[in-house]
Amino acid sequence: MDKTDPNAHNIVSMTEFRGDIGYTALSQVEAYWEGLRGMRLMPKRSEIDPRGIESALEYTFVLERIAPGMARIRIAGSHLSDLMGMEVRGMPLTSLITPPCRRQTSDALEEVFQRPAVCELRLVTEGGAGRPHMDARLLLLPLKSDLGDVSRILGCMVSQGDIGLSPRRFDVVGAKIRPILAPSSVPLPAVKEPTKVDPPEPAKGFAAPETPFEADTPRSDAPYLRLVKNDD
Repeated sequence: MDKTDPNAHNIVSMTEFRGDIGYTALSQVEAYWEGLRGMRLMPKRSEIDPRGIESALEYTFVLERIAPGMARIRIAGSHLSDLMGMEVRGMPLTSLITPPCRRQTSDALEEVFQRPAVCELRLVTEGGAGRPHMDARLLLLPLKSDLGDVSRILGCMVSQGDIGLSPRRFDVVGAKIRPILAPSSVPLPAVKEPTKVDPPEPAKGFAAPETPFEADTPRSDAPYLRLVKNDD
């Protein structure tokens, strides 16, 4: 079990965390969620269309928050039922986790609901009689309910290896949590106001002073006209 401080999370690429092959369903579900949210913090539960993740549907599920650190499975693909050997709808997500690791899983759920954040857990189950060793990845993506609160999660769980005898429960051996921010919340650069320029003062020196125009008042200093006749 990973002894790392659960609160010391790094912002990393989930693709790097799931470097092993065989987890393409997680990438498809995450890409679908990113496409739905667009410029928002997260999409709504009512926007999820199973046709958009049809190729990953058997690994996908939807959680509902019922208490701090607790979420039950509302809808689940067949893969989760195969792991548990029974119908998983209505069961808490921690049913898939071994008891020593359930507190860590509950903390991860609260991070997703409260921050909000995207979380991916790296899981493993040790082999035994009739139960081969298995590796798994669990992806948790926050959703808003129709009331606007963050109380739903779009999840995806993929395991590798033969299931063998069910139920199969997993230890949490790694966790990556990435806080999410809406792209529209990034502040735009400040726009500098244009500098105001005062109009130039009237030119001095050779400039003649302005004389007001008075159309109806004859000028007293204007000379009279005189006809000069020259007979030469």
